[in-house]
Amino acid sequence: MVVNEFRIGMEQAGDYRFRVRFDKPQFPELIMDEPPPLGGDAGPNAARVLAAAIGNCLSASLVFCAGRKAGVKLSRVSAEVKVQIVRNENKRLRVGRVEVVIDPGLDPAERERVAPCLDLFEDFCTVTESIRRGVEVRVAVQGFERE
Repeated sequence: MVVNEFRIGMEQAGDYRFRVRFDKPQFPELIMDEPPPLGGDAGPNAARVLAAAIGNCLSASLVFCAGRKAGVKLSRVSAEVKVQIVRNENKRLRVGRVEVVIDPGLDPAERERVAPCLDLFEDFCTVTESIRRGVEVRVAVQGFERE
């Protein structure tokens, strides 16, 4: 059952640089680019945007759980996401591992109240759990039919 659906558009702005337009007018455009030697590093590449999505989703899930389940309002959450890029057996670059460290900015007295969230919040992170389980990706190139 589809709960929501959205579309994001992008167009090439030069070499490996792309302009991303989101589905909501209040969201600014995002420039994405590959690092040298391919691109000019004018913006984050896809792996960096994926890392940001994972870190943001996990952090937001922890904020939600702490606030709604534990009654603790988190307001100083920060996260660091480490991504390892590896080569697969065909020598293609892949995201091999993602490590996220979240600092909820808690006072020691609040830690005990938030502790039950540690077993819950990851399961509510749409992005992380989707990646962990594998997401179906269908690709079509206009003008080329696949069987």
